[in-house]
Amino acid sequence: MKLNLKNMILSVDFERGRIDSLLMLGRERLGGKMPLFKIILRDREHRVSSVTSFDAKCVRLLSDGAEYSGFGEYDITVKATVKAVSDEVEWYISVTPKSYDILIESVDYPLVKMPMLRENATGGGEILFPINEGVIVSDYYKRAKGWFKHKEPEFPSEGNYAIFPNMICSQMLSYIFDDCSLYIGAHDSERAVKQIDFFEENGGINMLFRLFSGVSYGERFETRYPIVFSLPGNAWEDCAERYRAWFENNLPKRAKKIKENAALPAWYSESPLVIAYPVRGYHDMDEMKPNKLFPYINAKPMVDEIKCATGARILALLMHWEGTAPWAPPYVWPPFGGVEAFTEFADALHETNDVLGVYCSGFGYTIKSNLLDYNNEDEFKLGELSRAMCADRDSIPKISKICTGQRSGYDICPATKLGQSILEKAYTPLFDSATDYVQILDQNHGGGQYLCFSEKHGHAPTAGLWMTHNMQEMLARWNDKSNGKIFGCESASAEPFIGNLLYNDNRFELNYIFGRPVPFYAYVYHEYIRNFMGNQVCCPFPSEVDTIRYRLAYSFAIGDSMTLSMTPDGDILSGWSTRDFVNFPDKEKTYRFIKNLTALYKNGGKDLLYCARMVKPEPVICDSVTFEVWDGFKNTYPELHYAAYEVNGERRQIIVNPWDEDKNCKIAEKNYTVPALSAIIIDL
Repeated sequence: MKLNLKNMILSVDFERGRIDSLLMLGRERLGGKMPLFKIILRDREHRVSSVTSFDAKCVRLLSDGAEYSGFGEYDITVKATVKAVSDEVEWYISVTPKSYDILIESVDYPLVKMPMLRENATGGGEILFPINEGVIVSDYYKRAKGWFKHKEPEFPSEGNYAIFPNMICSQMLSYIFDDCSLYIGAHDSERAVKQIDFFEENGGINMLFRLFSGVSYGERFETRYPIVFSLPGNAWEDCAERYRAWFENNLPKRAKKIKENAALPAWYSESPLVIAYPVRGYHDMDEMKPNKLFPYINAKPMVDEIKCATGARILALLMHWEGTAPWAPPYVWPPFGGVEAFTEFADALHETNDVLGVYCSGFGYTIKSNLLDYNNEDEFKLGELSRAMCADRDSIPKISKICTGQRSGYDICPATKLGQSILEKAYTPLFDSATDYVQILDQNHGGGQYLCFSEKHGHAPTAGLWMTHNMQEMLARWNDKSNGKIFGCESASAEPFIGNLLYNDNRFELNYIFGRPVPFYAYVYHEYIRNFMGNQVCCPFPSEVDTIRYRLAYSFAIGDSMTLSMTPDGDILSGWSTRDFVNFPDKEKTYRFIKNLTALYKNGGKDLLYCARMVKPEPVICDSVTFEVWDGFKNTYPELHYAAYEVNGERRQIIVNPWDEDKNCKIAEKNYTVPALSAIIIDL
């Protein structure tokens, strides 16, 4: 079967079960042949197996695809189809088991192999990957050596799986060549759970869309949405434009443009400077004794000093404040030291027009803290709380893999009534507290829940749409009870939850480990949500090199609130939880930089940086800077950060200079000088 489109010719050999050719702008782009689909199955004995299109003994050709059967012991029928729609390709698939002893866990479809990446092979391209806000990956092996290498999702969950909605914020992936790109988008308005990833195999890059079924034994799975192949331009922004066009016609629940959301508090628009710091210890694994910033009111002089030096409204974001034990969810209330001391500090912040936030730790259930003498074993046993914990395919819970240095316990399944009851009990006091912001789902990246395969919880015994719906409904209840508080999560809020989690810890710096961060998230969603720079935990730059202003410049340019992680002694950390308490970023230069950017925001910059529509910028020709990053890799980046926005029908571009000397650049054949530790805005 051959589909002839304007700039693409797709040839599918349905009889052999594979894509045979993918011509883009007249050139063959495939990196090899592979099965058209892969089905992961489970039997009643909890044994997991897989079959592919190559395994089918019987193929019945259809006008738009084929029907496959004869998979040996697995009595299933697979219908795979493809069609051309408006110069794009749309793929659909259904899998029907003929036995109630067969469970369809997931479907990988359509499987397509692209060439190795540009730094690994001649003629290769790069990948736009919507993880941690967005990254361009041009060297596969850098990714393979780091924390975010390709992994098969397993139980218990890990926090760094390439799963949507989780660390993967959007349902797309693009392979970008010098002259064009292959955009692959799951245009699923219900936003079911998927693995969206890529990995090397047999000398090529497999582009993976794993569609988790969310069905039970004997039930049919089908996609009621298309997986789209499209050919945007050769820039990542072109791919973001294609996805945004779909998104804006298919908004998730409760999502609305910021300008239309009258319920938002005033501080949200003022881009507060977020100051994150602990009130116990100096880092995550430290001895948890009260430090100089406890009682809470002791931090007010530091807050006032930063406020005076930068001219910014402050959001004080507390760590290690929980009354139980740090990072020991779900129970956090009352706060360490009591409600009175906590409220005293909140009132003092409010008197100076500043705000208070706290980190929470999501859906873990702590049996035992590894930092303090805190133990929940009796409650867990007496309440038979194992019934509410995420479980494996045998319906038996297992010890969590999340933050095991800080705690030992399980992951709560919030789809169970008991699990929801535990979480309501834990977090409801926060709704009535003096806080303004609660990062209620730290560790639940993107706002997603963890994998649960239990057959006893009332949900499907495999991942799927039920997880998205459950989170949307539970978060909506929390939103309605929150008394105007803003909630957030670790990483940027994944697409289904941007109407629920409106201010998030956007740790883009993690992407420096394996590529070049790009503001894909802001490009698609900035009119609907904003984030802050995050506490920069696990920053891959050596702490001996002062890179904080370079990272602040990135966040400011893309419209996120700037963030500083502070020591109890009032020094700026290169990133939270570092063990280096000798090398600190230059405080005077950093404060001066933030002061200049804050003044720009207040005097014209807000029109761009607060809920404006990001557009493709004009390239900025400037000098480069080389940083050592994860595992000794050295990467080169532009010295200046920039982004463009559409404001009242006009396009404007911001260029940010984080260095302590003026920098020259050229934009559209015009020369510009960006003052030291400052930024300029130009009309395009």
